[in-house]
Amino acid sequence: MKSLRWEEEQQEKGPPSRKHIQWAAILITAVFLVLFFRLWQLQVLESETFERLSEKNRIRLRRIPFPRGIVMDKRGHVVADNRASFNLMVVPAEVENPPSTMRRLAMGVQLDSQSSASLVSQARKKAPFRSMVLKEGLKWEEVAWVETNRLDLPGVWVEVEPRRYYPEGPKAAHVLGYVGEIPEELLRAWKGKGYRVGDRVGRSGIERALESYLRGRDGGLQVEVDAKGRQLSVLQEVSFQPGADVVLTLDMRLQEVAEEALGDRTGAVVAGDPKTGAIFAMVSHPSFDPNLFSEGISHETWRSLAESKDHPLTNRALMAQYPPGSTYKIVTAVAALEEGIITKDTPIYCPGHYTVGNRDYRCMKKEGHGWIKFREAIIQSCDVYFYHLGHLLGVDRLARYARGFGLGSPTGFDPDQEKPGLIPTSAWKRKRFGAPWHAGETVVAAIGQGYDLVTPIQQFVMISAVANGGEVIIPQIVERVTGPDGRVLYSFEPRSQGRVPASPPTLRLLRESLRGVVQDPRGTGQRARIQGVDVAGKTGTAQVIRISERIRERKVAVPYKFRDHAWFVCFAPVEEPRIAVAVIVEHGGLGGMEAAPIAQKVIQAFLQMQRS
Repeated sequence: MKSLRWEEEQQEKGPPSRKHIQWAAILITAVFLVLFFRLWQLQVLESETFERLSEKNRIRLRRIPFPRGIVMDKRGHVVADNRASFNLMVVPAEVENPPSTMRRLAMGVQLDSQSSASLVSQARKKAPFRSMVLKEGLKWEEVAWVETNRLDLPGVWVEVEPRRYYPEGPKAAHVLGYVGEIPEELLRAWKGKGYRVGDRVGRSGIERALESYLRGRDGGLQVEVDAKGRQLSVLQEVSFQPGADVVLTLDMRLQEVAEEALGDRTGAVVAGDPKTGAIFAMVSHPSFDPNLFSEGISHETWRSLAESKDHPLTNRALMAQYPPGSTYKIVTAVAALEEGIITKDTPIYCPGHYTVGNRDYRCMKKEGHGWIKFREAIIQSCDVYFYHLGHLLGVDRLARYARGFGLGSPTGFDPDQEKPGLIPTSAWKRKRFGAPWHAGETVVAAIGQGYDLVTPIQQFVMISAVANGGEVIIPQIVERVTGPDGRVLYSFEPRSQGRVPASPPTLRLLRESLRGVVQDPRGTGQRARIQGVDVAGKTGTAQVIRISERIRERKVAVPYKFRDHAWFVCFAPVEEPRIAVAVIVEHGGLGGMEAAPIAQKVIQAFLQMQRS
């Protein structure tokens, strides 16, 4: 009955109207048109975009790191090289399950799986297809384990990177410097030069000064990978370009002699050619091992170096500033002769002290030297003689001659690291302290005390000017730079800051007097003597604090940090100088006792090397 009723109702309604059929046809047509348009849009308008996205999912770009240029000493002995380092790399997008993959990795590689998984997960959101370093400096066993299990580690591989290596360890560390990750401030300063976050750059020494030469250019691989990120083939390769090679004027044989001569004492040694400024040895102690930075220095190790009271990262040859002590008498002597204050035969009486106002300034010889002339005053380092000259000259004339020797400003060896020292004037004191200059300050300045400050490399330049006849050379340590194609990009040429304000007769007299410091039986530098070789030099004992005569007479033990610094500057042979040396031993005491023997060993070794 129900079926019959339904059929009757349908007959009463009649067949679907034409209007309904038309609307249905229009709707179906519209749907097909939308689908067709979308297909056309995807296949035609956006085909390149999707093709590019498809390629990104299939093709990877992998970096081939460049090796930095090699650094050698003048004999071709390699002092900065590269050796293979293995880094654990990952493409975050290809790691399907970071926690699981990292736990798997931790079975064969020493790493924190939890923190590594967190890093990868974060990178998946920010830069999923950019490769990142999970761990640097893999051990060989770890490399072998990763390669063996690579099929189970999608998106993970080992990259071989040239890592800086210093075969001599701490030797010449301050000269060579070290390589480390580029800091943010340098990344900003060198914007547009191709540097990226994580790049390793020279941070000090030659590594930093010649960064533009030593740095090469990365190469790259375009590789095809499967769905799990495993490499299938190499589609294209761009070769890397290594950095330029550098040859130094440094001689590691002499460097080793100088380091052994200084030993465990704190100080610096600079030795080089007094005519050209070529540096043969540059020592600063305490030192450090630059390989620590190449391998990725730990926070604890960095902190121990940076906060050490011994300041092992400081290149004392360039950056440490000391009172010059009696080595400054070279400046005072030249000033007095050139200004006509004295002649070589002018006698001055030394009773053992010099009085200015109501204060006595003591001579190193308590009982005094009696009547003394220029040559003997240099040989015996009579303080009273030079107090008198300083008093007659005045501080401003003294300063003019000191600057003429290159003191009070960087030598040009390394403008980024060098300290300028300090040569005071009356105007400087008024500006700095708002007070006038006093006569007593002049007499102590004349023997290298008071405000006077110099660096060891400035002392090398000063004594070189005396040795070479008055040329104020610019010290250099780079012999040549050669590009990967063998083309010479830089070659050493002697450079000069100018000439000292001294006549040839004045310099000849000074050289002969300095020869007596070492060769004369009364000289203060006798411990620098070398049999068969004439050595000329000047000792210096620079006070750190004023120690009373009563304490000195009683020979009371003075705390190390308050003991005098020991200086010695010299050159040899006197008639045809081939080497000049400046030595500072911090808190070493008498220059003739502590610093002169160090210079003697360096000069003797140098001359023997030349003969052989």
